[in-house]
Parts: sequence; C-alpha cells; structure tokens
Amino acid sequence: MIPWLERGAPFPPLERALREPNGLLCAGGDLSPTRLLAAYQHGIFPWYSPGEPILWWSPDPRMVLLPAEFRVSRSLRRCLRSGRFQVRLDSDFAAVIRACAEVPRAGQDGTWITPAMQDAYWKLFQLGVAHSVETWSDGQLVGGLYGLAIGRMFYGESMFSRTADASKVATAHLARFLEEERFGMIDCQMSTPHLASLGAREMPRSIFLERLRVLVSRAWEPGRWPVDAASQPWI
Repeated sequence: MIPWLERGAPFPPLERALREPNGLLCAGGDLSPTRLLAAYQHGIFPWYSPGEPILWWSPDPRMVLLPAEFRVSRSLRRCLRSGRFQVRLDSDFAAVIRACAEVPRAGQDGTWITPAMQDAYWKLFQLGVAHSVETWSDGQLVGGLYGLAIGRMFYGESMFSRTADASKVATAHLARFLEEERFGMIDCQMSTPHLASLGAREMPRSIFLERLRVLVSRAWEPGRWPVDAASQPWI
C-alpha cells in the first residue's frame, strides 16, 4: 500500500517509495503550482494515466543528463550545422505540450499528458518556471520538449518529433544553453535507450538528491527565456 496524499499534506519520506513499481511514492493531492514546485524541489514528479488518481514518483536510480556530457554523434553534428532547423525558446509552449500529448508513441496507448496536466504546466509557464525548446522548419513546429527550471536545475518532462532528428536538435540546443547558464543537471526521470544514446546516465537517488538540493538553492529569477537565446549556429 502507498499513502494517500491529502490536500495540503507534505509528501512522505522518499525512503518509503516502492521498489516495484520503481519509485511509486504516494497518490492523491493536486496539481497546483505550489504542490508541483514542492514535488520537483524534493525529487518527486507526477505521472499517471487517465482515470487514475494522481500518482507521485521518485525512482531509484534516477536518469540524469549533465549538460556538458550531452553526446553529439557525427550525424547529429552534421544536422546541427546544416541550418535546416531553427530553435526557439518559449515561443509556443502550449503547442509543444499539446504535441507531446498527441504524437503517437510505440507501445503506448493514449497519453499521461492529460488536459489537467497540460493546464497545470501552462500555469507554471505563466509563472516563468516551465519552458519549451522548439524546433522549427519552414515556419512549422516539427519537434521540441518542455520542462521546468528551478534554481540551476532543469527537469525534462516530455519531447516529441514530427521529423527525423527534430527532438535531438532541441535537446542539443537545450544542453548547450543550460551549460552556458551554469545549470548543473537535467532530470530525465526514467531510463531509456534513447536518453542513454544522448549521454544520459543512471544516478543513485541519494546522490541525485544531494546534487538537487544544491542546484535548486542557487539564486534564480523565474521568467520567460529569450526566444533566440539558444539559436546560435553550431560549430
């Protein structure tokens, strides 16, 4: 059994998270900005299917990507240098989160990015906490990702691609931008071969939390990221 989170109640200790399914901590609560910010700052995130109560997770180990360790393959570097994509920040957050919810994914029936989740992260975007990285081609949004920035910590939530390499291009520009802005870590949540191919790696939850506490405590100012802040040509 997992605890039921009453409105306003604190999260249970992370040591109580289940081993199977890995990281399931509690259920219930709400998706208010206050609740979500408290969750992310303590290494917890919501993930649930339509028809389920809100489920909160903190897996061990945790998949993370250090910005300086982003892996640029030879083919991706050619794509980045080609100039066929334009990358923008925070220019159409709503379209990005909607696309992440709608794009079909192998082995996945439906989406966890429900209308309630979209509304919750839209509110965080309006507060200057949630951000989008967008890949454009010929005036069309063809890929991107969204996540949260707290302190010098970035929490990746979801990505999508409508054409080859579009989401990889967005991630590459994000990693370079975050490194320049002295962000220390990108939370990728769950381990996947795709993330591993980009340089992400598993980290024990105890170490992840130690680094998280330092990064989220660093001075930061919520607000929209400049649209062209990650658009420099790739050398």
